[in-house]
Amino acid sequence: MARPDKTADVAEIVEQFSDSAGAVLTDYRGLSVKQLQDLRRALSGNAEYAVVKNTLTRIAAKEAGVEGFDDLLTGPTAIAFISGDVVEAAKGLRDFAKENPALIIKGGYVDGAPMDPAAIAKLADLESREVLLGKLAGAMLASLSQAVYLLNAPLSQFARTAGALQAKAEEDPSVLGGGAGEPAAAEAGETEATTAAPEATEESTTDSVEAAAAEETTEA
Repeated sequence: MARPDKTADVAEIVEQFSDSAGAVLTDYRGLSVKQLQDLRRALSGNAEYAVVKNTLTRIAAKEAGVEGFDDLLTGPTAIAFISGDVVEAAKGLRDFAKENPALIIKGGYVDGAPMDPAAIAKLADLESREVLLGKLAGAMLASLSQAVYLLNAPLSQFARTAGALQAKAEEDPSVLGGGAGEPAAAEAGETEATTAAPEATEESTTDSVEAAAAEETTEA
C-alpha cells in the first residue's frame, strides 16, 4: 500500500505534467545550491525547475500519459516543467548549461512529442514567440500601409488635379466658362464672323437690286 505522502507527491507531479506545455529532464549532479537557485531564476516565468525522485516520476508520467521517460529517469534528476514560452525555456537551459557544464540535458517532450537533447538544442535556436509575433505584426502593418496607400492614391491624384484647376481658374476665370482663355477668344471670333456673314449677304443683295433698276431706266 502506497504511503499517503508518496501518493501526494505523485499527484503533484501528475498535475505538473498536465499543466505544462512540455518538460525537459536534466541531470543536475555537481551543481551547487546557489547554481540551482540561479537556474530557477533564469527560467522564471517560462518554466518551473523541480528536483524529483525517479520512481515517483515514472509512476506520475504513466498516469499523465507521458511516454518515453523510463530510460531518462536514472541518476539525479530535475525537471523543467514549461508553462510559458517553450523556446525561451529551451534557451535558458542551453545558456545555463554552457556556463555550467555540470548541467546535462537528458531529453524531454513538447506538446506530447518526445525530444532528444539535439532536438531541444534546435528548439533553443529558434526565435521566441514574442519576436515572431513582433515580425508578424510588422509584416501585417506594412501590408496594411500599402493597402491604404493604394486606396488613397486615386483620391490624392484627384485632389492634386482639383488644386491645379483652381489655381488656373484664379489666373483665368474664363476656364470656369468651359475652356482656357485663347480657345474662348477663338470661339468669340467665330461667332462674330458668323454674325457678320448674314449682314454681308444682305448688303450684296441690295446692291444687285439697285443695279438692275438703274439698267432698266437707261433702256427706257
